[in-house]
Amino acid sequence: MPGVKTALYLVAALTCVGCTLLLAREYLRTRIRLLLWASLCFVGLMLNNVLLYVDLVLFPAVDLRAVRLGCALAGMLFLLYAFIWETES
Repeated sequence: MPGVKTALYLVAALTCVGCTLLLAREYLRTRIRLLLWASLCFVGLMLNNVLLYVDLVLFPAVDLRAVRLGCALAGMLFLLYAFIWETES
């Protein structure tokens, strides 16, 4: 099952990269700030997925849980900031 885990972690990371690129591209085109914050959120989620792969597949003896959760939290905080303080002009 290690091959399936590896594929799943990498697909999750690539999905986050794709979402980040699409959101950033649309932000550059329209300058809607919510898109910027959403793309930054997906950067944090992508880092979380990459660190999950590193933590569980490459270096299983090293515990990177705190770093992974910190990246996910940072991403979610970007989106939370956007939902609370950003208003559409």
